[in-house]
Amino acid sequence: MNLTTMKKTKNGIILGLFLLVSAITTSCGDGSDGRNIQIPGVDGPTVTLNQDNVLIAMVFENIQLDGGLRYPVPKYPNSYIEVSPHLQSGGTMMAVSISLDDVFNGDLQRLDPQALPGGRPLPGVPSGSLPAIAFSIEKFYGMGFYIGKSVFGLFVPIKGLGIGNSVVTARFYSSGSRVGNISLVGEDTNGENSGILLMLDLGKYKSKLKKLAKRY
Repeated sequence: MNLTTMKKTKNGIILGLFLLVSAITTSCGDGSDGRNIQIPGVDGPTVTLNQDNVLIAMVFENIQLDGGLRYPVPKYPNSYIEVSPHLQSGGTMMAVSISLDDVFNGDLQRLDPQALPGGRPLPGVPSGSLPAIAFSIEKFYGMGFYIGKSVFGLFVPIKGLGIGNSVVTARFYSSGSRVGNISLVGEDTNGENSGILLMLDLGKYKSKLKKLAKRY
């Protein structure tokens, strides 16, 4: 790669980051409208509380599957991930159902702390790591679940974010209320491990659940 090409590449990355930051500012504003950032090639994620489960759903427009499958989540006996072809877009829909029974189980706190795939620190976490499990499913190699005393995190690998090696974090909203942060994680120095990191405030869901079931 010659000097001119390197300068063009660097300028392209800087322009891409500028446009992304502008999109975050435009989409989220001061948070009063509760809008989330737009992720290239992804519709969502959306987060809803269904009885004692948190449902995270998103559609990947550029990933195709021939059929759907439901996967159990390791260490989370009442939780699952389901992927299936999306009718409207022709892409792939992912639905992650997380049982709050599993999340509030103290045994998960004994898992080994992990950072992002590839070793970079978790954004917004002082220690840079949290107890976690890593696993893979078809088309999504290197997923991760993170659990802390007050947060739950989901990392979904995805390519083509166009932000170089950067990590961009913004507030995340559900039904007009802030429920956590979302980060777009660019490639590491090896050109790998890019994806979406969603970090949810467990306290908000735990308080809502108390009103519904009074179980915790």
